[in-house]
Amino acid sequence: MKKFFKISFFTLLSIFAIGCKNKKNNQRPVSVNIAIQPSAAFIPMYIVRYEGLLEKSFKDKNINVVWQDFQSGPPINQSLSAQMSDIGLIGDVPTVSVLSGSIPMKIVGVPASGADAYAMLARADDKTFNSSADMKGKKIATVFGSTGHNFTTKLLEKNNLSFSDIEFISISADEAEDALRSNFCDAIVIWEPNVTRLIDRGFAKIVASGSETDLRGTNAFVVRAEYLIKHREVIEEVLKQYANAVKMIDTLDESTLQKLSVALKITPDQIKSISKKYNFSISVSEADKNSLQDTVRFLVEIENLPAVYNVSSKIDNVVN
Repeated sequence: MKKFFKISFFTLLSIFAIGCKNKKNNQRPVSVNIAIQPSAAFIPMYIVRYEGLLEKSFKDKNINVVWQDFQSGPPINQSLSAQMSDIGLIGDVPTVSVLSGSIPMKIVGVPASGADAYAMLARADDKTFNSSADMKGKKIATVFGSTGHNFTTKLLEKNNLSFSDIEFISISADEAEDALRSNFCDAIVIWEPNVTRLIDRGFAKIVASGSETDLRGTNAFVVRAEYLIKHREVIEEVLKQYANAVKMIDTLDESTLQKLSVALKITPDQIKSISKKYNFSISVSEADKNSLQDTVRFLVEIENLPAVYNVSSKIDNVVN
């Protein structure tokens, strides 16, 4: 009788262990939907994608990686708010905009900052426009409500000018090159990779760079708060692999460089030079917080945000 009990007990243990294993294997896979846009600030995330770093890391963890391509930050905000994306890489303006919405979001890191990724460009043959001191009376075009707009404001303040001293023209980023080529404006305020692309084509010159002001050019990893609570370890791994990709920038093989070239519409050599304009940091610094708070101030000032709020309350530094 005792012998029978022992056999039955261990048999039950085996059945229980098998059942638990099958239950674990049959769990619904977790997905992480990553929204990305073709900005030079996010070169490392494209490396993560093209090198399959996350897919390799999540291979035995029942986690699916879904890459979502967007052309700019506002559509990413819409996707995050609609719970179609879980994490997005966006610039400072869309970051502080989506944080003020009704769907709780968190900044979990800073993929890059880079003041000199922003510049004011004039035509190369315009001898009357050589620095921001020459802005008075000129037609300046940029995207209304963008970091370029904020940069323009800072350049005017630096030179004791106001918007009444220039003709401000609102354009889309896609219209910048044509606006400058066609003499529609005297200068455009734009960001990478557009800056390098237009300079290398020979018809534009830099008359002011972001570092001439207190502009920082802070970008952000923004995550839905609900997703962060449920899958913090997934977000931690995304940031970890991003940090690994940063270390790979200078040693990329030709295949990955070519894919980056296609995605960003610049040459492999331009990728290497542009990447040097950024600080790829991951964690959120005090300077980043101050930069984002300044963006809140700017957007309230131009009435694109209803009220000032504390950015620090929206930050969860996942990787320190």
